[in-house]
Amino acid sequence: MGIVLENAINWFNQFFTSDVIFGALSKLTYTIIILFFSLMVLKFGNKVIDKIIDGDKGNGIRRKKTLMLLLKSIFRYTIYFIVGVIILSIFGVPVASLIAGAGIIGLAVGFGAQNLVKDVINGIFILLEDQFAVGDYVSAGGVEGIVEEIGVRTTRIRNLGGGIQIIPNGEINKVINYSVGEMRVMVDVRISYEEAPAEAIAVLEELCEEIAVEKADILTDGPFVLGVNELASSSVDLRVLARTKPMEQWGMGRYIKQRIKERFDEKGIEIAYPHLVLLPKDNPESSFKENTSKASE
Repeated sequence: MGIVLENAINWFNQFFTSDVIFGALSKLTYTIIILFFSLMVLKFGNKVIDKIIDGDKGNGIRRKKTLMLLLKSIFRYTIYFIVGVIILSIFGVPVASLIAGAGIIGLAVGFGAQNLVKDVINGIFILLEDQFAVGDYVSAGGVEGIVEEIGVRTTRIRNLGGGIQIIPNGEINKVINYSVGEMRVMVDVRISYEEAPAEAIAVLEELCEEIAVEKADILTDGPFVLGVNELASSSVDLRVLARTKPMEQWGMGRYIKQRIKERFDEKGIEIAYPHLVLLPKDNPESSFKENTSKASE
């Protein structure tokens, strides 16, 4: 037991000399200094990016937010890479050999990374063509929601349920942007055949004039009545059309429907809805219909 303990002490004294301990502490100190310095560089660089993008009057707010997030992301990962290389060099890791080996491995793996290349290329085109920006409400890649972040490889979209969905840019082959230009609001109103269409249209036109004044800050055109849109099986369908600012179309549609219901109730105009009429078996009219049906067979 004493020999084992003596050997352990000798091994400890051999490998943990004052020079080794001093060298390890020096490397650790350099690492802490580099990490602290990198954090300062990140903060300073982010401020510079904010100042440059905010000072560029040629870009809209949507595009500015997108460019800010993208540039900050690229800058952050660049700093991470540089700091990683420096720290590995401090601890004596042959960085040059690792990079050369990674290049050869990357060349071999690249043949099977078509999806990654596709994601990156498509992401670049999304940014260059300004298909959508951060804050836009879009339908893209089978997902609908508000764009939270656009990266070179993926796009983050928050759906109406609050969940974040990450979509590879290569899967975004069709985009519907609901946040650009005027949005259309189309409301169909069904009145019963017993009502006079001209009277209902006059009531709707009066209501549309009121709504145009009430919602002038949201509406860009209308609302106005297009007239009779369809003679359905159980109703006469009237159509109201309006145009709003982006992202306001859904709220405006709900508001118009509410006001129509309230106004029609005031004027005594019946909105059509499905009816079910039950006839007793001993009803002569029912017997007549039953006999007629059997005769036709």
